Amino acid sequence: MKPNRRKFIQSLGAASLLAASESFAKPFNIIRDMRVSPNDKIRFATIGMGIQGHYDTRAALKAGGTELVAAADLYDGRLTRVKELFGKDIFTTRDYREVLSRKDIDAVLIVTPDHWHDHITMDALKAGKSVYCEKPMVNRIEKGKPVIEAWKKSGKTMQVGSQRISGSSFAEARRMINAGEIGHINFIEATYDRFNAIGAWQYSIPTDASPATVDWDRFLGDAPKRPFDSTRFFRWRNYKDYGTGVAGDLFVHLITGVHYITGSHGPERIFSSGEQSFWKDGRDIPDVLVSVFDYPANDKHDKFQMVLRVNFANAGAIKNVTRIIGTEGQLEVSDSSLILTKKKLPKAPGYGNYDSYFTFSEAEQAEFKKQYDEKYSEADRVAEPIKEIRFDAPQGEDNHSLHFDNFFKNVRSGSQDTIEDPVFGFRAAAPVLACNDSYFQQKVVKWDPDKMIVR
Repeated sequence: MKPNRRKFIQSLGAASLLAASESFAKPFNIIRDMRVSPNDKIRFATIGMGIQGHYDTRAALKAGGTELVAAADLYDGRLTRVKELFGKDIFTTRDYREVLSRKDIDAVLIVTPDHWHDHITMDALKAGKSVYCEKPMVNRIEKGKPVIEAWKKSGKTMQVGSQRISGSSFAEARRMINAGEIGHINFIEATYDRFNAIGAWQYSIPTDASPATVDWDRFLGDAPKRPFDSTRFFRWRNYKDYGTGVAGDLFVHLITGVHYITGSHGPERIFSSGEQSFWKDGRDIPDVLVSVFDYPANDKHDKFQMVLRVNFANAGAIKNVTRIIGTEGQLEVSDSSLILTKKKLPKAPGYGNYDSYFTFSEAEQAEFKKQYDEKYSEADRVAEPIKEIRFDAPQGEDNHSLHFDNFFKNVRSGSQDTIEDPVFGFRAAAPVLACNDSYFQQKVVKWDPDKMIVR
């Protein structure tokens, strides 16, 4: 499918948080797409108004033909902030079930801690709502298939929120791979490093955080019971009871991109190694993680290996790209650009230098050279010139809004054929959840990417 052209929202950092706070000061309930009839407007609610909840809500409004009518969150201050930013008439509640019971809501954005994704998704589908669920789709492998079954049974539209694949650089990379531009894929490597406190999930905690302003019991859900802890609530990504660590937050973006570009269903073998290197702040997940994935051959690609890394204390050069390496070149893909480098070996293997040729007798060297010259022409001995092709996304492209464009287009048509449906979303989520299982249990995880089961 052809994505429209919009601008990518840069990854979150201290500077972008400041910019976001300034932009959030303006009400968004006035955003309208006048090309869409009011009767065609999709009315949506956001469940979970944290950082990503705000970004998703803005992108959903920017997509056009939409209206925010309700929001749910477990911290009272965020419900107040919703009315300040999006309009005093927005319905707000701590209980997401009150949102699902409203007949005037067509779709919900689920932007909660990971351990709530499956519960709210299935409740929303049962209530007849279309669902946009943030990645990873689930926080445990065993939760994936029940969500898929609920989605199929509902007949409703569902999109998983790893928005980078809706950008034109990923569409172009997919086209190039399908055209055989780099030959046969044999190795992929990608990183998602950071070097700042906020990037390492040291999010600000409001001064009024307390059991009175936070619905702590509801937040815990099916997680182990414990006394109120504002750090766990506002920095939930740091704890495996609620989040999925660097794998579930960041590897999932990298894997989603690789699966979209290559057409793969996933790896068959996963192994992880890591540690807490710098952020020893009470978190129980690693801040450095390296995972190795073995991908089986399918009708889209040959067998290949992939290595992913996250380092939250990388004081060196950070260049977060995905490198897809093949027998005739490589693709280096980022959110808004790609570089194709084509490099092909000459037909003739060559001889001499660090080679066994010089160890032959003079007579054998002469005979070897004679036969070599008969077999290979001068043209066979020259490699094709290295070619480099760069593609940049059009100025102003916003792949976040494009992802919502795709979602809302399918909501309007009543289709379940989104760019990142629950089957695709689970095939991206399961390998990263297997990364965590490998790390914590110190074992290799074997996965069947077609049947979507642990072997």
